[in-house]
Amino acid sequence: MRKAKPKKRYVLPDPKYKDTLVTRFVNYMMVDGKKSTAYSIFYDAISLVEERTSENGLELWKKALGNIMPSVEVKSRRVGGATFQVPLEVRPGRKTSLGIKWMIRYARARGEKTMKERLAGEIIAASKGEGAAVKKKDDTHRMADANRAFSHFRI
Repeated sequence: MRKAKPKKRYVLPDPKYKDTLVTRFVNYMMVDGKKSTAYSIFYDAISLVEERTSENGLELWKKALGNIMPSVEVKSRRVGGATFQVPLEVRPGRKTSLGIKWMIRYARARGEKTMKERLAGEIIAASKGEGAAVKKKDDTHRMADANRAFSHFRI
């Protein structure tokens, strides 16, 4: 067991929108420490979303992220030699982390040519409530719903 809980690290807001959530997203998207490249991909994707939908790109991205974030998940719990999938509520910090990770993972898996096009496509799809990341959230919720019988094993 740890002696003390580690201090929470806070990220600085991004230069364009002055939003810390954007910085968190860019930090997750960044590869090999290339933050400026990650920022340019994100900003280009947002402008591409605005072009395609004629709506505010940042608001659409936040709506898409809200559609992806799960509210319940399952965790494995061993009770008397058997392993049960126990449904649990997701903490707010973990909720945003999972949403960001899923959006980036499924954007990378898309078929478009550049990352900004893939990210823009995933944002537009998620804001409509479709796309692979929203499907992942629905699968997670379905799994939690199917294992509701084991909710009394909660920690």
